[in-house]
Amino acid sequence: MNKISLLVLLYVTSLFSVDIPTEHTELRSFGKSIELNSQIIQLSNAKQSVTSLVSGHLEKYFVEAGQSVKSGQKIALIESILVSKMTADFISLKKQIISLNENYDASKKLYDKGMLSTQALNNLGIEKNSMDSKIAALRSQLQTLGIQTKNLKKATGNFILYAHSSGKVSSLLQPLHTVIREDEALITIIKDQAFYVQSYLPLKYASVIKSGQKLSVDYNGRKIVTHVTQILPELDVKTQRIVILSSVDEKADDLFVNTFVSSTLYFKPTEKHVAVKKSALSFFNNEWVVFMPTEKEEHGEEKHDDHEEHGEEKHDDHEEHGEEPSLPYEARVVEIITQDDEYAGVKGIELDEEYVSDKSYYVKSMMLKSSLGEHGH
Repeated sequence: MNKISLLVLLYVTSLFSVDIPTEHTELRSFGKSIELNSQIIQLSNAKQSVTSLVSGHLEKYFVEAGQSVKSGQKIALIESILVSKMTADFISLKKQIISLNENYDASKKLYDKGMLSTQALNNLGIEKNSMDSKIAALRSQLQTLGIQTKNLKKATGNFILYAHSSGKVSSLLQPLHTVIREDEALITIIKDQAFYVQSYLPLKYASVIKSGQKLSVDYNGRKIVTHVTQILPELDVKTQRIVILSSVDEKADDLFVNTFVSSTLYFKPTEKHVAVKKSALSFFNNEWVVFMPTEKEEHGEEKHDDHEEHGEEKHDDHEEHGEEPSLPYEARVVEIITQDDEYAGVKGIELDEEYVSDKSYYVKSMMLKSSLGEHGH
């Protein structure tokens, strides 16, 4: 074994002492996103309209005109048939999945005894996975509405609207006991000396842009999450694009007015893709890859012990046959389809496969050193 191959072997061995986190791919919902040019601005006495995410009957206001409110404070209570149906469906699906799990476990025991076919067991598994997906999707929708599903015991039509930012209530726009439509404004809040992001959106998105959509801004090495609050009625003369304003709700005292920044506007999730964390992506040999554990990694400790016990004999084998030390990871080439702040939807990996979710630079470095070892021959 030459010196380079020995160094590679030592590096691979030392990798077992590094905690390389892994996770399994999952199916996630992604919405379309577009990159925009934006500018940090500041408006005095800017007004923000607080809109309802669902239609329903306006039951109660928790605030009144002239009152100061904080971000996250209750604004109004709406009784919604849609929310009532969603919560009822969620509870029903939770009960059904319990029954399906019990049925699957019982069938698995029959399968293990040879009393049930593989196809029958697989059909039960598919049905159970489908139910899990429905529950996950409904849970996500309810959480978007601010409804926590963990302790949800009975159906409810109560939808509580919260303030997105701090300020002073300017006016209550809708009278009590009236029917509210989805995306209809209920109150306006005045924000003194508020920071805003002014962005320029292509005209073709005029029919899909709505208040409340998420806009993530890259500012001085960090992400600032904002939400669209205003869509101006006139096009920008120079760019011939729609001008949208989004409020900076988090505390950001270090923002400089008139700074030009890049931003990403996210639309509602409409497509599902196999997803990995963005921290798992690595650019390797001019391609995007995700590192996947091989079978050898699963028994890495056992393999490592064998080397320690028969180290001299193994070294002789490498010298005799000219073999390179095997690697516990492989680089899987992927195509990035879409992404959000944390996850990327990809092609090239199947659902529920294990992958390196972070610290991929360790694995990449190992691959590069292994490549050097091969060239050393």
